[in-house]
Amino acid sequence: MLLYPVGASGEVIQFEQGVVDHFDRNRQHRCWHREGGGQLFARIDGHRILVSEATGPRPKDKRGRTFFEPDRGSEQVEIEALFARDLHYIGDWHTHPERCPVPSGRDNATMASRVRLSRHRLAGFVFVIVGQLSPPSGMTVLVHDGTSGHVLSPAYIE
Repeated sequence: MLLYPVGASGEVIQFEQGVVDHFDRNRQHRCWHREGGGQLFARIDGHRILVSEATGPRPKDKRGRTFFEPDRGSEQVEIEALFARDLHYIGDWHTHPERCPVPSGRDNATMASRVRLSRHRLAGFVFVIVGQLSPPSGMTVLVHDGTSGHVLSPAYIE
């Protein structure tokens, strides 16, 4: 289980082991592996955000070595189905073919637009970029407020 404090807000993002395992299964180890990604869903309990579901990649996603474009129709279906299970959409994840991933300019633009165009009550969305190294070294976690992304550091690894 990985824990990431969110600045001075008092909030903590906690990734369940099943989510971390899902990221691990989708890392791009070989040159022919394509980027993949999906959505993040959590239960929100006060200041604790428990990320308990990561979806994707999906058959209709467009994927290449250095790009990932999700199927937006499938994403909406996931949001509705998981909301019925009391899980809230809180952001996205995707892979990069680099050891320790760094958000690209396209990543930053996509994150900003997702926050601005979504109807939500969150101060920002969580974005995870999964690299080739095992988590947490190969996992970049950001909270994006619609203007800029703030990289978080893990506080506890179980």
